Amino acid sequence: MKFRSPCPINFGLEHFGDKWSLLILRDLMFKGRRHYNEFLSGPERVSTSVLRDKLKLLEIGGIVSKSQDNVKKSRIRYSLTEKGIRLLPFMVELILWSAQYDPDTVARPHYVAWAKRDREELINEESERLRREHL
Repeated sequence: MKFRSPCPINFGLEHFGDKWSLLILRDLMFKGRRHYNEFLSGPERVSTSVLRDKLKLLEIGGIVSKSQDNVKKSRIRYSLTEKGIRLLPFMVELILWSAQYDPDTVARPHYVAWAKRDREELINEESERLRREHL
């Protein structure tokens, strides 16, 4: 994959720097969504073409992988890779920032309190959960 510049901010943006990619990561990390139709069911109403393109971009970037579903063989199951799981600290920071500045946030208060109290513990435990579920 060739990028526009060697800037580290640009590198991140090229991989996941748009609304839809971050919402897919949210769904995989925090909502337990793993299948194409589950991503489509989100309240943000992503179009099928955008979803297809973003999943492909995340796969090419090594952030997600896809495989045959264990239950229904004709269905594709998406999983975070280790590279994707390592985005958890970024996602936690985004949750905390939003919880502070969005008066209408639906961030779970106990999760925000845990992150504020012991961010390292939260990230370690959540990372281990994601590894068990995805790798």
